[in-house]
Amino acid sequence: MTTAAMLIVVAGAIALLLLLIMGLKLHAFVALLLTSVLAALVLGIPMEDVAGTVEDGMGGVLGTVAVIVGLGAMFGQVLRVTGAAERIATTLVDAFGEKRVPWSLGATGLIVAIPVFFDVALVLLISLVYTLARRLRTSLLVIALPLLAGLSAGHSLIPPTPGPVAAAGILGADLGWVILFGFAGSVPAVILGGVLYGRFIGNRIDVGVPAGMEEEAASEGAGGGAGTAGGEEGEQQPGGRDTEPGFGLVLSILAVPLLLILGNTLADTVFPEDALPTRILELVGDPIVALIIAVLIAFYVLGTRHGLGRQELQSVASKALEPVGLILLVTGAGGVFGEVLEESGVGEALEDVLAGTALPVILLAFVAAALLRICLGSGTVATVTAAAVVAQTVEAGDFSAPMLGALVVAIGAGATVLSHVNDSGFWLVNRFLGLTEKQTLQTWTVMQTLMGVAAFLTVFLLSLFL
Repeated sequence: MTTAAMLIVVAGAIALLLLLIMGLKLHAFVALLLTSVLAALVLGIPMEDVAGTVEDGMGGVLGTVAVIVGLGAMFGQVLRVTGAAERIATTLVDAFGEKRVPWSLGATGLIVAIPVFFDVALVLLISLVYTLARRLRTSLLVIALPLLAGLSAGHSLIPPTPGPVAAAGILGADLGWVILFGFAGSVPAVILGGVLYGRFIGNRIDVGVPAGMEEEAASEGAGGGAGTAGGEEGEQQPGGRDTEPGFGLVLSILAVPLLLILGNTLADTVFPEDALPTRILELVGDPIVALIIAVLIAFYVLGTRHGLGRQELQSVASKALEPVGLILLVTGAGGVFGEVLEESGVGEALEDVLAGTALPVILLAFVAAALLRICLGSGTVATVTAAAVVAQTVEAGDFSAPMLGALVVAIGAGATVLSHVNDSGFWLVNRFLGLTEKQTLQTWTVMQTLMGVAAFLTVFLLSLFL
């Protein structure tokens, strides 16, 4: 099949998917699987391999995401039940004022996403978003989009996240320059896509906390223990301890998984590769293990020490997992669609076409990543593949170290735009914010596109002086 025919099939598959979900109101999970199977057959994947491709796509996404989302849901539920999320919200509002909370969340997301993967940071901080939205009585989007923008920019543009690191390795770029240009591109991206667009669209789409996520603590636990723990600020337990933990304590618990993951990232630079401290840091700094540790600490410090018995904690943990199943199934199905497009050779075909174009190298970097992102869904895959495209031009030219760093960030910017139905991140945001598919396109997709364009234009303008 020619590249043009492949692209027509991809466009048709996306159109069919949107028709099934938004037009015929077919459930997103079923629509994604059906479209994936049909696209696999049309794109030439052998019939006997279609089922295996579906399994690989689902397993590839859920192998990590399922564990992270499940643990993160428990962590967030404990924060809500014990009043810890409310404590953070109160402190943020008091410190920055209501009007500046979106700015503080954008900065928080950008910093947190540097050592932590997007999905991990999202499940860690989503309960804070819910609490702030309720407290400020504003659209969830005004609060959520700045945080999401910061998380997305940090994940896509700034090492040591996988995409920028891999692209820098392929192009031989110095990570110092990549970090410098990554921050330069991230700031306007978060401001435009997160804070300003979040305020704009939030005033037009009034979305509240999803129904499955907004129960008050009094109704979340079994018996009176959980309800007592979620009481109003100042309410006392039988033992006399304030039921709402202090801000410093809550912040310390939130910092545990972040610091463990950061320790894993820095382990090789501090200790020899095979040294015992390195191996220990790699173990406890793995996102899954770090979240297990964080959940156990939260259970004890926020739960047991603030009046929740074992039965209440078990009830809280079980309650947290109730809305998770649908999130995981839809996210996994999005991964299936992306796997079909990747296995069918769409990415390789695009790579061959783009390598032969005469575009300026920095524009080629952005366009190649954007097209691959639209077709394949995964931003990391698009970043790595686009870097391979640009590498052929780089090898034939003489580029300075700053320019190579700018190219890596231009690729990351392209791999940010137009996240849609074949991206698992689209479905995570869709479910955690309780949006319809149309609303997710109007909010998350547009935000991602504004961010990618803003980051690219910033880096492009800076490259004119290199």
